[in-house]
Amino acid sequence: MEANLVSSLDRTLAALAEPTRRAVVHLLREKPRRAGELAAAMSMSAPAMSRHLRVLRKTGLVAEEEEENDARVRLYHLRREPFTELRDWLEEVEAFWGDQLAAFKRHAERSIGKAQRTKQKRRRSS
Repeated sequence: MEANLVSSLDRTLAALAEPTRRAVVHLLREKPRRAGELAAAMSMSAPAMSRHLRVLRKTGLVAEEEEENDARVRLYHLRREPFTELRDWLEEVEAFWGDQLAAFKRHAERSIGKAQRTKQKRRRSS
């Protein structure tokens, strides 16, 4: 795996490890929002929300843009790229474990088949 992708995933996972930031992501899935809206929805102070939004911006999970009619108002929205990278990585991990479980199933089925054949041979020879 490429070093840049690993560090990007590390930053994404670290940012999403915090429950408040996951809740912000959940709210932003619905629509872009202002920081004040997010703070109110989370019953949180504006400075506390600002700190969470800063982390989400620095990791690239969230972007901000000025509202058309008022440059003082910033809208926050999710960025697709980090979530796509995360999904791709999770699919790789899932494929690995799927392959491992399939190999274990084949091994278990062979072992059961051998045990059953051994048991049948013993019955015949008794």
